[in-house]
Amino acid sequence: MIEGISHLTFIVKDLERTAAVLKTIFDAEEIYSSGEKTFSLSAEKYFLVNGLWICIMEGDPLTERTYNHVAFQIPDEEFEAFESRVYDLGLDIKSSRPRIEEEGRSLYFYDFDNHLFELHTGSLSKRLRRYQGNE
Repeated sequence: MIEGISHLTFIVKDLERTAAVLKTIFDAEEIYSSGEKTFSLSAEKYFLVNGLWICIMEGDPLTERTYNHVAFQIPDEEFEAFESRVYDLGLDIKSSRPRIEEEGRSLYFYDFDNHLFELHTGSLSKRLRRYQGNE
């Protein structure tokens, strides 16, 4: 039986630069850095984002951008504050797809290694109610 998500791992070119992204945008708490030791495939750092374990490992970045992404839920009233964080880091913002109001707002952005992230204000239950015509 699946108990939940254990962790997310992202391969990145520069651990420190990506650590700054995680700390600035997601309020990530760094809990481990391998330093010169390598227990896995390469140097790595671990973070907690609201209890979610995120690992970044040094390696070659993605060569292309896709719509594959990880979405983090945020409160609607904090949308603009998160948007400012993304702009302040100079990250590439991807235009949002067309939406209906009940879906909530989304901010899509690429990190320095072509990973796509989404900051989303909606919920699955609201979206399904709208899609099924119950709103």
